[in-house]
Amino acid sequence: MPENIYLLLSFSISFLIVFFAIPKIITVSNHKKLFDVPNHRSASQEHVIPNLGGIAIFSGIYISTLISLEGFDINIIVGVLLSSVILFLMGLKDDTMGLSAGKKITGQLFIAIYLITVCNIRFTNLHGILGLYEINYSLSFLISLTTIIGIINAFNLIDGIDGLAAGIGTLISSAYGFLFLYFGQLEYAILSFSITGALVAFFFFNVFGKTNKIFMGDTGSLTLGGLFAISTIWFNEMIPTQGLSNLEWSLPAVSLAIMIVPVVDSIRIISIRLSQGRSPFSPDMNHIHHELIKITGNHLHASIIMVISNLGLLFITFGLIHMLGNTVMFLVLLAIGFSAAYIPVLINKTNQRKIERAKIAVLKETSPMHLIKSKKELVFSDGTDMEQDTQPSGQKQSTFNKTQSR
Repeated sequence: MPENIYLLLSFSISFLIVFFAIPKIITVSNHKKLFDVPNHRSASQEHVIPNLGGIAIFSGIYISTLISLEGFDINIIVGVLLSSVILFLMGLKDDTMGLSAGKKITGQLFIAIYLITVCNIRFTNLHGILGLYEINYSLSFLISLTTIIGIINAFNLIDGIDGLAAGIGTLISSAYGFLFLYFGQLEYAILSFSITGALVAFFFFNVFGKTNKIFMGDTGSLTLGGLFAISTIWFNEMIPTQGLSNLEWSLPAVSLAIMIVPVVDSIRIISIRLSQGRSPFSPDMNHIHHELIKITGNHLHASIIMVISNLGLLFITFGLIHMLGNTVMFLVLLAIGFSAAYIPVLINKTNQRKIERAKIAVLKETSPMHLIKSKKELVFSDGTDMEQDTQPSGQKQSTFNKTQSR
């Protein structure tokens, strides 16, 4: 069967499962009152919204991948699917009954260690980043552990407004899918396109749903974060069987460009919280998407800006990688990413200063002292003093000058 048929099959099955499952999940959620209760940080402030869209996403990815990989050696992804089940169950527990940050991290540590030690999903070569190429097991373990837990939480953190997690997730899975296909890694490509199909279907309900709106919840974001962490390691460890083999030495910079939005946002938000003496898991409104909403006033517009920015940096990377090299491109991406993240903050600070200056001006205009002066200094439109019959001519001129210069 042609490769394109496998990819179309994986995308279509996943899309259809999610598309038809979500209305059923919404019905059950409404009946069982499984909602995301609105608060000051919620995507919806007016309505209670079901937050179990991750059930449909997980089902679509899992079933589609198993069907599409019929006839392939699925041992390569058995460990991945098992880890996804654990993340799915953790997210389901959090969405329905709540789960502490400590227990989440403990579960993620267990999954990361399992993937590294049992499934051997880990970095073995940094392709020149910081002058490092092949690395020993200890450093490999540390970097892989940090990457897996970091990406899981990074994707979980950006799931804050309508369309953002689905939009960024679609970009990530599509990028990895096409690159895996280009380099002859069909099994990985099939999994990636299964993720894409699930997220495209979910996006319509999450963004455009009225009576059938739904969130993915931690059930979805944790599962997707785990899959994207694994895809990132696979991509960096890939030995191309076709395509441009020299791109192998550029893999870290390319994977950073693919993951740049969740990576930059998570590093930025955790740094802010720690600098304020708070837990890195304490909620706030300092995310990049929160700053963009203050400017756009619209969730979808903010999400589109972030997705387009991510896509733009990916194209920039492909254009410059062979000129700048892996390490320089990696550092340039981080510099651009953090600089771009500060732009909406700067705009909001500037707008806030303008508002404050306007308020001060209004207060000055309406202060009691000003009102007293105004009564004494009222002038006609032609500039003559209303109190001209009771004031000497010298006083009238002085009053006129003061009024004009105020």
